[in-house]
Amino acid sequence: MAVPKLHIGGLDKSFGEGATHNQALRDIRLDLADNEFVSLVGTSGCGKSTLLSIVAGLQDYDEGELAIDGSPITQPGLDRGVVFQSYTLLPWLTARQNIEFALKAAGFDRDAARETASAHLDLVQLAHAADRYPDELSGGMKQRVAIARALSYRPKMLLMDEPFGALDALTRHQMQQLLTRIWEEHRLTVLFVTHDVEEAVYLSDRIAVMGIGPGRITQVFDVPLARPRPDDVMETDAFLELQRNVHRAIRDGARPQNPAPGSPP
Repeated sequence: MAVPKLHIGGLDKSFGEGATHNQALRDIRLDLADNEFVSLVGTSGCGKSTLLSIVAGLQDYDEGELAIDGSPITQPGLDRGVVFQSYTLLPWLTARQNIEFALKAAGFDRDAARETASAHLDLVQLAHAADRYPDELSGGMKQRVAIARALSYRPKMLLMDEPFGALDALTRHQMQQLLTRIWEEHRLTVLFVTHDVEEAVYLSDRIAVMGIGPGRITQVFDVPLARPRPDDVMETDAFLELQRNVHRAIRDGARPQNPAPGSPP
């Protein structure tokens, strides 16, 4: 069998000790194939963002296996681009300079950084705003800069934590369309955290539902919808049925599990 792009095997994560001990994740098992788009959904507190942060190398974990292309993940790396709900742009730099800053940190020289930044602003349809500062950009434009920055150094994976959660409904859907277009053209592996089941069904190849008490994957759904996906796919019976099934799985997963034998209370 081919080595998965991302392998998560039996991963556990806890916070605190003794009376304050809390097991955030238990026995997480999930493999992502090359060029696959997988969404994590579940009720608040189920550990979606914690899991994404661990994959990004921003948090450690207690037990288990975690690897990209067979190589263990032990710290942040240029093989993973990360986009958060907050835009994390440097306010004193223009859109292009924010991307150039990241590229120079990754080892690009000045000319290569400028050329690559311009190309990726064009990719997210922001060439006209290259010299604007973050406070001159709308929320959707800021998030497009953040996506361009994350893609600019050509990571193997894109990790996205509620990237469109702060946007209005129209801008959010425009960003979903943009992300879908970029993914279909450039084909990279995406792990995407969202609370929005409709968004997960529209974007994904598979949807992993997480439950609470502790955080765990309770069910994984294939998304049998052909690509490219037009807007009216959201009105089809297949789309709506899958959306209902995922909602049902989230409700079921919201019932806390009993602690594992021997776990602290």
